[in-house]
Amino acid sequence: MTEIRESSAAPVTPPASPDPSSSDASPVLPAATVLDGHGLRLRAWDPESAGDVDAWLRGLTDPEFLRWNTPLRMVSDAASARASLESKTADAAAGHAMTLCVTDATDGTILGQVGVSAIERVPSFARVGYWVLPEARGRHVATRSLLLAARWAFAEIGLHRLELGHALGHDASCRIAERCGFRYEGTLRGAMWEAGRRDAFRDVHAHGRLTTDPEPESP
Repeated sequence: MTEIRESSAAPVTPPASPDPSSSDASPVLPAATVLDGHGLRLRAWDPESAGDVDAWLRGLTDPEFLRWNTPLRMVSDAASARASLESKTADAAAGHAMTLCVTDATDGTILGQVGVSAIERVPSFARVGYWVLPEARGRHVATRSLLLAARWAFAEIGLHRLELGHALGHDASCRIAERCGFRYEGTLRGAMWEAGRRDAFRDVHAHGRLTTDPEPESP
């Protein structure tokens, strides 16, 4: 069973779709979102925590992560990792994204991250992404955390569609997407940077899931 808890004890009602003519179409994201389920606890990252900063740095500098991703802003040390986490906190406050720290529900060990980003309320969609620390791989952490994050995005933000993209050839990410109900929808040509480059591009597998799609089975 999945438990979604917010900072307030009152039940959370998905916000109504805003008037497209309104200048403020961003959702209000709960500041203290905690998602429990599938043996995991998802919580906000803390830029003031040395442990969180270290895990964020290790995740974004891991060779396997960099094989498939080229970040917009490179993280190379504790200072840049902390600044990156601070930007994620600001994005959440502005209603643009929610980046969650994936931890073991039993002992709180950090396992990776999952995020809902590029949130657009008027067309009612967002993008999802994830990574897992090397020592936590092989345990379906990405699958379990993505299921929790998707359920939260549909039920609590009230989004209609979630999109997931990964570099062509990243078969493990493709399997995760499909296990979590994100159907393959096509290949986007030259839609992301090549590994470690910003002057060359590679194709992307595009996946999508709607709130009306069947709920995938628990892992």
